[in-house]
Amino acid sequence: MSSRVHGRVTALVDDLVATRRKIAALQAREARLLAYGVDLALERAAELGSSRSGSDLGIREIAAELGAAMRISDRTVQNRMGEASTLLGRFGGTHAALEHGEVDASHARVIVDAGAGISDDHARARYEQLALEIARRESPNRLRPAARAIAASIDPESPARLRRLAAEAHAVRVQDLDDGLARLIADLPAPLAYAIHDRLTQTAHHVCDTRVAVPGDEQSPAEPAADARTMDQLRADVLADLLLTATPTAHGDPEITAAITGRVQVSIPLRSLAGATDEPGILAGYGPVDPALIRDLAGRAPGWDRIFTDTSTGLPVAVDRYRPDAALRRYLSARDEHCRFPGCRRPAQSCDIDHTIDAARGGPTAPGNLAHFCKRHHILKHDTAWTVKQLPGGVLEWTSPSGRTYTDNPAPTVRFIPDPEPIPAPAPF
Repeated sequence: MSSRVHGRVTALVDDLVATRRKIAALQAREARLLAYGVDLALERAAELGSSRSGSDLGIREIAAELGAAMRISDRTVQNRMGEASTLLGRFGGTHAALEHGEVDASHARVIVDAGAGISDDHARARYEQLALEIARRESPNRLRPAARAIAASIDPESPARLRRLAAEAHAVRVQDLDDGLARLIADLPAPLAYAIHDRLTQTAHHVCDTRVAVPGDEQSPAEPAADARTMDQLRADVLADLLLTATPTAHGDPEITAAITGRVQVSIPLRSLAGATDEPGILAGYGPVDPALIRDLAGRAPGWDRIFTDTSTGLPVAVDRYRPDAALRRYLSARDEHCRFPGCRRPAQSCDIDHTIDAARGGPTAPGNLAHFCKRHHILKHDTAWTVKQLPGGVLEWTSPSGRTYTDNPAPTVRFIPDPEPIPAPAPF
């Protein structure tokens, strides 16, 4: 961009940031008003009587009044009133940050959702402090898995309680859509859902790259045709084939596509893997997951990586395996977990590994000069005025065309809680 355009972009960014701060302050005011509505509902419930029906009628009456005034459903208002009451009553620091425009409503919602299971006031305050530090520099999507991991570390019993509640929610549902379509919805343990999606994606890529002609095609079997379907359409077709015929082809090579398995990246403390503790594992891009399920997956996996971390930062310092082929790729995958452009959470296995300083210009193929970028942000780095340099510890410093800088930290440092008494890393196998 020209210098004149740079200046206009800088002004645009300043105006947008200032506007978002004002919006966040208004969101905080709205939350305060809705929480006040809860207080009024409780007063009204007392007037109607102490019975359960009186309590329900009180909140319904106030919610109906507010909903009619705002032209939205009274059920929606009632849910927002409950959320606002929780925000002000149990997460006052988050509400204050929202009021000052340091975070927005999406950040606040993530913090409240991830910390709702922490019953101890002191533990919840510690969780909120750490989560807010991340919220002030990361997007809500990146905050979510980090906040879940922090909550699980501060109150290990909280994920267990939530898992017991979620265990009853496994279900498959069908939702009718227009134009002859229906939506199939499956609620599953996160590692299984991620693995299913990864297998569908791998198979879809294979079909897209090497489509084999099938009976009825105009092309001959010797001339495979380019597949015009989108990746979402291919995934859906593969899913239908897999469930209905047990052959995940969607017009690919059955012998090859049947051999494709789903991949997930999970991390779990060695003590929990051995069954000595019940600390949750971390599913890359999601957050804490059931350690029992990870133990089962690890027991059936053909191989898994052992990661040594720095006890003061949480960053991986070494990765090994009995057969350490592609060790550098495994290290980078463990460090990055996702695309390293600020706010992006495309999983590492769907990204390119890029030299920060081009290899053609002398950049080494080493951890300090490599990072994962999705296709979109890989192209952005090479074909636009955006630039990036890598700082110690895998930290990336991006500079926009208008001259602003944005720092992106590796995922483990975002969610890591320092151990008060660091334990030395074990000796290699």
